[in-house]
Amino acid sequence: QVHLAESGGGLVQPGASLTLTCLSSASDFEDYAMAWFRQAPGKQREGVGCINWSGQLIYFKDSVKGRFTLSRDNAKNTVWLRMNELNVDDTAMYVCATKKGCADWEDQPDYDYWGQGTQVTVSS
Repeated sequence: QVHLAESGGGLVQPGASLTLTCLSSASDFEDYAMAWFRQAPGKQREGVGCINWSGQLIYFKDSVKGRFTLSRDNAKNTVWLRMNELNVDDTAMYVCATKKGCADWEDQPDYDYWGQGTQVTVSS
C-alpha cells in the first residue's frame, strides 16, 4: 500500500502563485509517474498534469500550460506542482496519483494510488 500526502493548498487572490507538494511512501517511487488531478465543486475530476519517473516527460491540461510546472525529486519521494497566474477557474481540490507511466495519463482508472487532496481556492 502506498500513501500519498498532498500539502500546500490555500486561499489566494487571482494572479497569485502556489506550490503543491505530494509526498509518497512508495519504496520504488523512482519507478513511477506522478500526476495531479483536480475536482471543482459540481464538476468531474480532471487531469492537470503528469510527470514521468525521470522528470523528462511532462504533460499538462491545455488550460494550465504555460502557468503550471511539474518537478520531482526521487531522493525525497516528492513531486511539486507549481501554479502561477492562478484564476478563479483553478479553484478545486487537487489530488496526486501514481501509476507506472504517463501514457494515457488522463485515464483515471489506470492509477494505482490516490491521495486525499489539498484545497486550492482562488478568490478576490
